[in-house]
Amino acid sequence: MATTFRISCYCEEQGKASRAVQKCYERIAELNARFTDYDPASELMRLCAPDASMPYAVSEPLYAILKKSVALANMTHGAFDPTCGHLSHLWRRTKRTGRLPPQDRLALAIAATDWKRIRVQEDARMVLLSPGTLIDLGGIAKGWAADECLRILKQEGIPKAIVQAGGDTVAGEAPPDQKGWEVMLTADKLSKTRILLCQRAVSTSGDLYQYVEIDGVRYSHIISPRTGLGLRERIACSVIAPDGATTDALATALCVMGKEAGQKWARQFPEVEVRFTKVNASP
Repeated sequence: MATTFRISCYCEEQGKASRAVQKCYERIAELNARFTDYDPASELMRLCAPDASMPYAVSEPLYAILKKSVALANMTHGAFDPTCGHLSHLWRRTKRTGRLPPQDRLALAIAATDWKRIRVQEDARMVLLSPGTLIDLGGIAKGWAADECLRILKQEGIPKAIVQAGGDTVAGEAPPDQKGWEVMLTADKLSKTRILLCQRAVSTSGDLYQYVEIDGVRYSHIISPRTGLGLRERIACSVIAPDGATTDALATALCVMGKEAGQKWARQFPEVEVRFTKVNASP
């Protein structure tokens, strides 16, 4: 998933902990193989293939993450949009070549980006896509995988654990004699905040590490579904919520919305805590 997963936990038996953590990494590998859009043979890409017969029967993990993705896209009015695959592919090429996408190809990719192009059938594990839809789960998969790791650890009798996947962190029960896990939120080199996390998740999105400069303009790796380009505003957002899939998607979506609209949106959801940081202009 193009990031590093780190797992910490408290357990009286080292062997038990090692076996549980190994199960977590095996699950991460399995989910990556299903969800990646870099491998044309992945389950996600078979679903998006032009010759895929619709509706398409999918595995439980892919069905569940697509259902969650559609719900979050609806919740954010499309600021998080899993159908941004064509835009993602164009932007990856932009980062490699240092040239913005041609306007005609960008317009076609924007037209194919609309979360309503995904329909999940509630009575069966079936998914129906509009023709030409290309899904990218990069904005939710890491948080989803971290949630899965925490679930496995709890299932193995290890509830005092924390899982970090890049900018996404999911915490279980607090360490012994502590109120929570200490987590550092980093928006830029000058903006760092320590929080305590217990049975909650936190994700931070921004352009601190991932960006490209073209003709003197700095573009974030976060793509706006409206413009099809990386965000130009230097902003970072941290989201605290009950699970990692939600924080992963919302941190990206709220950066797309911007601080004013994002804060207004967040007031509707008391279970979601949002922290915006105006990133310093210097790299």
